[in-house]
This record gives sequence, structure tokens and C-alpha cells, in this order.
Amino acid sequence: MKRWLTALFVVGWLSATVWFLPAEIAQAAESPIPGIDLSIGTSDEPSDVSSTLSIVLLLTVLSLAPAILILMTSFTRIVIVLGFVRTSLATNQMPPNQVLIGLALFLTFFVMAPTIGEINETALQPYLQGQLTQTEALQQASLPLKKFMASQTREKDLLLFLDYGNMPRPTSYEDIPLTALVPAFAISELKTAFQMGFMIFVPFLVIDMVVASTLMAMGMMMLPPVMISLPFKILLFVLVDGWYLVVKSLLLSFNT
Repeated sequence: MKRWLTALFVVGWLSATVWFLPAEIAQAAESPIPGIDLSIGTSDEPSDVSSTLSIVLLLTVLSLAPAILILMTSFTRIVIVLGFVRTSLATNQMPPNQVLIGLALFLTFFVMAPTIGEINETALQPYLQGQLTQTEALQQASLPLKKFMASQTREKDLLLFLDYGNMPRPTSYEDIPLTALVPAFAISELKTAFQMGFMIFVPFLVIDMVVASTLMAMGMMMLPPVMISLPFKILLFVLVDGWYLVVKSLLLSFNT
């Protein structure tokens, strides 16, 4: 009986669908359907071409924003040093990557605040008020970044790229081309970050060596030294207020 009722219901539903389907199709055909038209043409107005190029340039800058953040700010040094701290503690993803990157981002904004403020005053606001053209605004915006990067770049690293590109020796940071300054700044930041990471590793390495020697002297060679040294390293890091010292060292390193 249930099968007959189910079959009857299915047949009725199909009949109703077939009966009302032509009416719905006709109603849909009468209503207008919006269309999308994409065309590429020419224009005799220079303003149209200029606005199009401005949009393309803006999209290009937005796509390069991560590279600008990593290679032209203090983010590289900060995130590498924080990574060295976690590795030296051997805490296995504690703190997690999200916390380290978030802390590195906010420290980067704090360190770069004077530079960003100078860019806003000398380039962005005059451009929005119509006092500067787009090219002039970009040139004015690059000067504070050049000043910051030149102060943190080693002369040896900068001369490497200047000599390789057969570029003239600049008389001031304003004359340094970004094509040479950005990679020189990046490798200088890497060297500084690894030097700070080495200094962070030393005390924790001493603890590992002491624990390993003690366990070997006691004949407990099958016990992993990391299990014993990890609590001592965390205790030492907490007692000396390690995060405060690491962040303070990072902030002071950008004042030179």
C-alpha cells in the first residue's frame, strides 16, 4: 500500500511540473535578462588612458604589497629573531605561527610609524589635495623609505649591488636607486637577524650541554636530554623576562 501511495505521489508531482513548466518558461522569456558586455576599444581622450593606467598601477602595487612589507620594512629582522627564540626554546610550535607573525606585524608598525607618518605628510596628503602628481607623490614617498633602509644597510652590501650594476656612487641616500637599495637592505637584515639569533641560542645551548653531560655521567643515556632541559630553559626564559629583553633588543637595534 505504501509503495502505491509513493508511486501515486511521484506521478502527481511530475504531472504538475510538466503542466506548469511551459507557463514558467514563457514568463521567464517575457522578462528581460541582464547581459554583460566586455569590450576593448580606443579612446581619443588622454584622461581615459591616464585613469586606466592609474588603476593598473594601483593593482600592481597592491599585488606587491607583501613583498614591500617583507623586504622594505623591519618585518624581516623581527620575525626571524622571534623564530630563533622559539627554536632555541624547542617548545614545538609554541607560541604558534599566528602569534609570532601577529606580534611581528605590530612591532613593524610601531617601528615604521615615524616613516609612515612622514610619507603621509610629504606624499599622500599633498597628492590627495591635488598639490602633487602621481609621479611626484611616488618620488616623495620613496625618500622616507630610502632614509630608513639606508640607515640599516651595511655599506659593503650596498656597494655589492652598485658595483654589479655599474651604478655611480651616491652622495646621499636620496641618490641611491631602489633596485640596489632593496636587496642590499634585505641581506643586511638577514645578517643582523642571524647575529641576534646566535646570541639568543648561546644560553640555551649551555643548558642543553649541561643536562646532556649530567645524564651521561649518571648513566641515563636512554633518556632524551630535551625532556629534562626544556623545563629549565622555560624557567630561565621566564625568570629573566625573556620576551621583554628580546623585544627591547629589537627596538634598540633600529635606533642605530
